[in-house]
Amino acid sequence: MSMSMADEAEDAILAYLKDNDEISNSANFAQDLGFSHDDIVNVIRRLHGFRLVDAKDIRRERWVLTEEGKTYAAVGSPEFQLFSAVPSEGIAREDLQKKLDPAVYKIGCQQAIKNKWVEMAKTHVSKKVQHADDKVKNLLLRIQNDEAVNQEDIDALKRRKLIIQQVWKGNSVRKGPEYAPKRKRAATDLTRENLQRGDWKELEFKEYNFSAKGQPVEGGHLHPLLKVRRQVQTIFLNMGFEEMPTNNYVESSFWNFDALFQPQQHPARDSHDTFFLKVPSSTKMLPEDYVERVKEIHESGGYQSRGYGYDWKREEANKNLLRTHTTAVSSRMLYALAQKPFAPKKYYSIDRVFRNEAVDRTHLAEFHQIEGLICDRGLTLGDLIGVLHDFFSRLGMSKLRFKPAYNPYTEPSMEIFSYHEGFKKWVEVGNSGMFRPEMLLPMGLPEDVRVIAWGLSLERPTMILYGIDNIRDLFGPKVDLGLIKRNPICRLGL
Repeated sequence: MSMSMADEAEDAILAYLKDNDEISNSANFAQDLGFSHDDIVNVIRRLHGFRLVDAKDIRRERWVLTEEGKTYAAVGSPEFQLFSAVPSEGIAREDLQKKLDPAVYKIGCQQAIKNKWVEMAKTHVSKKVQHADDKVKNLLLRIQNDEAVNQEDIDALKRRKLIIQQVWKGNSVRKGPEYAPKRKRAATDLTRENLQRGDWKELEFKEYNFSAKGQPVEGGHLHPLLKVRRQVQTIFLNMGFEEMPTNNYVESSFWNFDALFQPQQHPARDSHDTFFLKVPSSTKMLPEDYVERVKEIHESGGYQSRGYGYDWKREEANKNLLRTHTTAVSSRMLYALAQKPFAPKKYYSIDRVFRNEAVDRTHLAEFHQIEGLICDRGLTLGDLIGVLHDFFSRLGMSKLRFKPAYNPYTEPSMEIFSYHEGFKKWVEVGNSGMFRPEMLLPMGLPEDVRVIAWGLSLERPTMILYGIDNIRDLFGPKVDLGLIKRNPICRLGL
């Protein structure tokens, strides 16, 4: 509605109330003056806010015909149409069906039998009465003409979806405590012209509303994954860990699998489980002396291990892939550590990994892995269990259980379970173990050095903490951006 039309409507309302006590119905008033009812209602609300008028809400409910109801009001109900189509001597069911619309025939049969107007044998239809009144059509016409209809008939028509309730909302209007035949518009600004003319003395200025909210400020929002990632990062830093560089998503099979004592015929190395690169398809940079030691441990063993006893192929190790775990970075870091005089280290990483998996509620083809490892002399399984209790208690998971598991590069290995108070059951939260001598000793690490490590996904704890049950709502192309704006910062049980 333009300003001039709004002003016209406002003047019309105030002028009418000058000589009349009340506008009893805003809809009739709008119709008489040629305004839309919505526009008149908006003007009434504004005048009510300025206390020039007192407005009261009016709500009226009436029954109106649906499209189906309008059809029956015009041509008769299906039962009456069917009854009228049956001659006095009766008719074959097949012939009657041809005479009527399929929907009319179906509904008409049900209602005409219910009314005991017709009798339907297997192949023949005959009349049980000679005359019938189309009560449904009559009732619909009465409703159409705003005539009274009893509640029982209303309920019957409503069940058949022939009528629907229409709610009308409007206003009745009387003079308010600040009524004037014309609203004096308060000035919002003091202009140079006001000062020059001197009319600023007579101006009435609009009051400032200091509690009014300004325009919402659009800013960046942290994703729930980033919030939980930051919390986990803080936990690692507080425990004295340093971050591993994980900026290379592309890795060679050598660092991703072979250096971790994972055999080349392992199912994880199949294209059904791993994304291999076409260009560049292979790496040309590997430490040759270390490659020879890895080949030896795979083919014939060493360090009290029998190895796997197969023909190790260099071209398989050269294949480039999207890393399937951040443990590929751990193998690089441990190899680099072995090239210098030994010093204990605590490393962690949180970054993306990629698996060729079918996407469902709990799996995506890419996700984030959290990994921690401690490298020191004389570490035992007891140290690993103690560190896991410390780490997970800082995540708010104090009840832990461990289950023996198998990993190619850790022995012993343990799956980690935590009791979930919300689900009231034990849920798997990670995997852990001690890196095998077959992995560590070819790198050149001293024989008494042990490495304990554990890993978990970032998505699962985030989903638990934010109450999200479908990973596709958290991560990926279909994420609702509103979720990122609404979610508050997440605090773990630190």
